[in-house]
Amino acid sequence: MAAVGTLVALAFLIPLGTTLQDRARDEALADAARRAALVTGTLAVSTRAEDVARAVEATGGDPDTRPVVHGLGGDPGGRADQSDVARAGLERHSLVVDVPGGLARLDPVVLGDQVAVVEVFVPASAASGGGTRTWLLLGGVAVALVGAAVVVVDRFAARTADAARGLVRAAGAIGEGDLAVRVEPSGPRELTEAGYAFNQMADRLVAARTDERELVADLSHRLRTPLTVLRLDAEALDSDDTSVGTFSEDELDRRRSIRRIRQAIVTLEGEVDVLIKTTRKAVAQETGPAVCDVSEVVRDRMVFWSALAGDQNRPHRVTGAQMRIPAPVPRAELAAALDAVIGNVFRYTPQGTAFEVAVSRRDGYVALRIDDAGPGIANPDRALRRGASDQGSTGLGLDIARRVSLQANGSVSIDRARLGGASVVMLLADPEATPRQVSRFGLVGRMAREREPGGRRRWPRPRPSDD
Repeated sequence: MAAVGTLVALAFLIPLGTTLQDRARDEALADAARRAALVTGTLAVSTRAEDVARAVEATGGDPDTRPVVHGLGGDPGGRADQSDVARAGLERHSLVVDVPGGLARLDPVVLGDQVAVVEVFVPASAASGGGTRTWLLLGGVAVALVGAAVVVVDRFAARTADAARGLVRAAGAIGEGDLAVRVEPSGPRELTEAGYAFNQMADRLVAARTDERELVADLSHRLRTPLTVLRLDAEALDSDDTSVGTFSEDELDRRRSIRRIRQAIVTLEGEVDVLIKTTRKAVAQETGPAVCDVSEVVRDRMVFWSALAGDQNRPHRVTGAQMRIPAPVPRAELAAALDAVIGNVFRYTPQGTAFEVAVSRRDGYVALRIDDAGPGIANPDRALRRGASDQGSTGLGLDIARRVSLQANGSVSIDRARLGGASVVMLLADPEATPRQVSRFGLVGRMAREREPGGRRRWPRPRPSDD
């Protein structure tokens, strides 16, 4: 690239130098013609030696460059060859000939029956416009242009190399699984377009993987609903205990089959819960926080649970879910947590047990409360710990609710419900309200006391105004 810049500079400067020389030569010859005209004008009037000498003196300039008149007798001197002088007189028109040290302009003057020739010497320095000085100046300009070309080419190459290295690093990071990497498009137009295309590709990869995980999580969530029905139907079957009593071979096979069905359902529920938990966690990390309508989620999920409650003769009601109430969690996450808690009510309370779902919003937080009229939970703190349950289960249902609440900058608490059983309250931050300063009164103060070291995670007994 630097060589190309040098060639371009030379291709520009050489014609420029030649043009300057030609112009200087023309100007020097024009000056010689002007000086010769002073002498030829005098000769047309008088050929006396003293008149011609005064005319020559009047032309000024260096004595070596003053006009010389040939053809008036004697040896006038001069630098032009006599053959050139004779030719100018014979042809009777001006000539410019090369002479030692420069050029000579020969102008013929007709004087009756003879012809005089006026010679004006033009030095080579005047004809070349400074000669060496001009070329040195042009050489300096050429060096400056080449230096500027080198600097520009170097910066251009550096930008190109940096942009290419950035694309290589980003492509390597994508190949290693880091889909969050992006590049800052820079460099030549082609590399800039490649940078934008790379960022679009990375965005589409993230969207495709997120959609895939969302699909897996949604499918897992949909599977949990029919699994709940299967589990309840399996629990309604006869006992599978074969350790007490005497049974026929057919009865033993029947009870063992019932046991296998129940165990398979429990195993399948566990696998579905793990799928939901892992895929939702990955999706939340990739897409960031989302906002859903708590009331809409409650109304949508209660369509299913109401039908199942009707089959089991369970009285139920929903309060506070008429208006939009936002919460900073993905819709599917909140639906999974709500299903987990309501599913525990159906699992651990007898058929016919009433339950209630309520939504409230105040003090900068949203409370989603699920009450039941069952036996309650004897040890709420133990039930909230992952992997522990008073009913011999994994406790995953409450863990899902706790994880979703923490994701929404809230908490989960268990207390005695006014229906007589357990009251599970999911506390979620309200994204459209600024929480008030923590005090010892009100919803916020109670949540702060719950989080104090050694304090019990308790939710106050619900009041009618909470709904």
